[in-house]
Amino acid sequence: MRYLMLSLLLLAGCGDGAIERLAPDEVLLAFGDSLTAGVGAGGESLSYPAQLQRLSGRTVVNGGISGEQTPQGRERLPALLDEVQPRLLILLEGGNDILRSRPGAEIRGNLAAMIEAAQGRNIQVLLVGVPQKSLFSDSAPLYEELAEQYGLLFEGELLADLLRTPSLKSDPIHLNAEGYRRLAQGIQQRLQEAGAL
Repeated sequence: MRYLMLSLLLLAGCGDGAIERLAPDEVLLAFGDSLTAGVGAGGESLSYPAQLQRLSGRTVVNGGISGEQTPQGRERLPALLDEVQPRLLILLEGGNDILRSRPGAEIRGNLAAMIEAAQGRNIQVLLVGVPQKSLFSDSAPLYEELAEQYGLLFEGELLADLLRTPSLKSDPIHLNAEGYRRLAQGIQQRLQEAGAL
């Protein structure tokens, strides 16, 4: 029994939050900036939310706005959650803040408010980490810290890996259609591994 409890405690500390299976008719909300909107894809139908919808067979609402920073996202998200009423929020935001050198504490505070807005409505959250502002960088540490703090399902490597691959980019900061396809595939795989799909 002691080993079972220890194992459960260790699993709880991994920042790999529990997530419930999504019914076929439940809606997913992809929320974020230009990477969610699909800038560089060559059309909204090639954005990652559209491609994830085709892969998963579930409705995925694209809540991306190009150029948005976390203060605007923090203000915008609650009304969108009430309108869409998703079962799962895929939160991929903060890249514009990082590019404009907004202090990490501010980014973290704004993302925390978004997470709390979702959790307060009993909406599950998948948090996607955004790379730091340096060549070949990994996700900014604040994303993993938030995932651990709030017990979220977390994908910390996917976006950074894709953005390090020139053939998957339309410009220095956006993916192309193939890059968004791989982003959708990676998110689908993460959800499948977690038992959500």
